[in-house]
Amino acid sequence: MTCFVSHTSVDARDAYAQSLFWSRVLGYVEDPDDPNGPGDEECPIHDAESGHTMLFIEVPEAKTVKNRIHFDIRPRTGTRDAELERLLDLGASVVADHRGIHGPGTGWVTLADPEGNEFCVLRSPTELAG
Repeated sequence: MTCFVSHTSVDARDAYAQSLFWSRVLGYVEDPDDPNGPGDEECPIHDAESGHTMLFIEVPEAKTVKNRIHFDIRPRTGTRDAELERLLDLGASVVADHRGIHGPGTGWVTLADPEGNEFCVLRSPTELAG
């Protein structure tokens, strides 16, 4: 017997704001029959393609240490660098830039979401194939 991941839960000071940020990053959507709203203690968003759910759960304390788990994301289209600019415009901030560490056009950028949770932006499948 094995298990599967039902959803990914993320502690948040403001579950609604985090759900908005990540829905814009990933293209995930709310349940139209149970939309998220300001002040909601639990705010799920879903990927229509894969069915994956992220659940943002409001907690009283802020993040205080480095994440023990994080997301590595790839742009579905375009380039890593174009996606980086889009994510910065959405409110992400750069933690560390590791582009080019293995030669031109390689590497990743570590970002933080508005509450300080770290995630990495990798090159797109098109960039990897090229």
